[in-house]
Amino acid sequence: MIARSINLSFFAFCAVFHWPLTATAAEKSGIETGTASVYAYAGSRTASGETARPRELTGAHRTFPFGTKVTVTNKRNGRSVVVRINDRGPFIKGRVIDVTPSAAQVLGFSGLAPVTLSVID
Repeated sequence: MIARSINLSFFAFCAVFHWPLTATAAEKSGIETGTASVYAYAGSRTASGETARPRELTGAHRTFPFGTKVTVTNKRNGRSVVVRINDRGPFIKGRVIDVTPSAAQVLGFSGLAPVTLSVID
């Protein structure tokens, strides 16, 4: 009975935050476009259980497995960086990845940027 209520709560959470329960065709192919945002929660825990470190090249994605390496390319200036997925998010429609401030600096943006994601590992 408890497991059923947990599952129902999870589905309700996904519905509220528009979190897909399965990967989209773009995610399965490993190529995705959308908006990247910067996030940093120094010292808190990521969804993978790691301690968040804003100076590392990591990111949050809704469905890519933890540890997946993704090339993020800024469509405005062509700069790219490889980040490792260690968290879940972003939970705002249209955004495809959250990156650390260090990754955003390499990409040449602060705030939001149009990006292309490509899975490499």
